[in-house]
Amino acid sequence: MKLFGTDGVRGEAGSFLTAGLAMRLAMAAGIYFKAHSKSNKILVGKDTRRSGYMIENAIVSGLTAIGYDVIQIGPMPTPAIAYIAGNMRCDAGIMISASHNSFEDNGIKFFDANGDKLSHDVEQEIEEIYFNEEKLLEAQVREKKIGKAKRIDDVVGRYIVQLKNSFPRDLSLKDLRIVLDAANGAGYIVGPTVLEELGAEVIVLHNKPDGFNINEDCGALHTKDLQESVVKYRADLGIALDGDADRVVVVDERGEVVDGDHLLGALGVYMSKSGTLRGGGIVSTVMSNQGLDDFMSENGLKLFRSDVGDKNVLEVMKKEGINFGGEQSGHVIVNDFAKTGDGLVTALQVLALLIKTKKSASVALRPFKLYPQKLVNIHVKNKKPLKDIVGLEDKLKELDAKHIRHLIRYSGTENKLRVLLEGKNAKEMDFYMDDMIKFFEKDLNV
Repeated sequence: MKLFGTDGVRGEAGSFLTAGLAMRLAMAAGIYFKAHSKSNKILVGKDTRRSGYMIENAIVSGLTAIGYDVIQIGPMPTPAIAYIAGNMRCDAGIMISASHNSFEDNGIKFFDANGDKLSHDVEQEIEEIYFNEEKLLEAQVREKKIGKAKRIDDVVGRYIVQLKNSFPRDLSLKDLRIVLDAANGAGYIVGPTVLEELGAEVIVLHNKPDGFNINEDCGALHTKDLQESVVKYRADLGIALDGDADRVVVVDERGEVVDGDHLLGALGVYMSKSGTLRGGGIVSTVMSNQGLDDFMSENGLKLFRSDVGDKNVLEVMKKEGINFGGEQSGHVIVNDFAKTGDGLVTALQVLALLIKTKKSASVALRPFKLYPQKLVNIHVKNKKPLKDIVGLEDKLKELDAKHIRHLIRYSGTENKLRVLLEGKNAKEMDFYMDDMIKFFEKDLNV
């Protein structure tokens, strides 16, 4: 059994992600971190899912059983865990969240002492320990060596200060009206607090989590309420977070969603002109639109592409010496202020851009034309290796002949096949997308 997917360990709570799995995984990770320990402390946070109680207690049990001291900080955004773990000199940070998934799922994400996500090699090492019964038994301690756990409720202030430091000190939000959709998730306290302290008038949606309503018809994946509210309240901007607030979707003053590639392009060029962009370019994934490539070139910048996943984006950023990158989906990394995608840091950079340029969001955040692009998620019964699907190679050659860019991959966390097509002729692209959907549904759902 493989544990780690695209972003940590994720699955349905109580079936795949049981208390037993969480405790054993915490022990395995703790054994790995102990070999590099400096403080013997690990930070644990979570989002607002009911299953977080079960998983949190299991993780604490596993860590204390091998002698670790645990600091529990309750519901906090994923990027806050990355930041606070380093700030409090912990050996690691653990976030309990399934991000944008519905409440039935949950997940466990790990950060090292520097606040970085773990490499694939480290995840593999932890998996090997997980399945090594002898190592797990040997690591358990007795008597005075058993770890302790304590809950701290005031660390939210550290993260709020970090967020405010990401916003230019000479600017204020006092003349802006903002609608914030907190997705009934981990950003429901931090988000409104930061925006209000910086001077904005804030209208907050979906900030009453009950353990089950996280991401339910709200947040970054469901923006209808936000779009309507922006128009209703005549707001300057709408901001939608996802369940763990590492992702953001922006809505302009007309109530229209801003494309993620437009957001990356606008912010990248803004940072370049303001002298804060390093490395002569930005990083996005293979999912990003060709129009973003063209826009970067027009502004004398390079676009570097990574595999899907903000961890992969960050790896390319480090390799190329770049401090800004992200995914089309809204996971954006401003590396001067965050080690992972941070929805609130990104939103603050967007607001700074609007104030500095004195332009409305509908103008400032749509600086180039996108190529027609279509992404479809196909539910599949089995994830047959793509190379084993008879006839797929011929289908892809046909797309190449029509100059239609294609990207086909399985989700790392769900039973879905993601099919992306991009080309200059929208009608032709739609025809081939319908053809691909029928082809895959017939082969993968039999």
